[in-house]
Amino acid sequence: MRLFIAIQFDDSILEALTGLQESLRGLRVGGNYTPRENLHLTLAFIGDYDDPEAVLEAIERADFRPMELALDGVGCFGDLFWVGLAENKALHAYVKRLRRELAEAGIPFDRKHFSPHITLIRRASVPGGGAVPVSEAPVGRMRATHVSLMRSDRGKNGMIYTEIN
Repeated sequence: MRLFIAIQFDDSILEALTGLQESLRGLRVGGNYTPRENLHLTLAFIGDYDDPEAVLEAIERADFRPMELALDGVGCFGDLFWVGLAENKALHAYVKRLRRELAEAGIPFDRKHFSPHITLIRRASVPGGGAVPVSEAPVGRMRATHVSLMRSDRGKNGMIYTEIN
């Protein structure tokens, strides 16, 4: 079972993100656009792991506390186009606690530096080359009240994410 821990977004954030995607499609930016139902903030990527109950216990021990999240800026990691989040000490503190609990439980996870972002387009390409044209970054805020353990399965038309808890 391929697992990751994420924060899922409310409709206001999803509208802001999909609005930017529609704008970019109108500018003929190509690539693999993340479907609305798959837009999320990954806190820890676990990968193939067959004990979701142990992961849920680690999530519980990490003690998530509700927090405000705000969209802030856009950027690229190579050809991956993303929207960022405003600096958030509470979010970083939670991710640190979460990853410590995963490690102490012996649950493997990707230990890359946490850089909060929402992937909008993979393999982004612009006609004629150059940077993805964005005149205005999306604006949105929400109160995150919980985290979700997610399962990722490959479907006919891309990845299908299912909330386990």
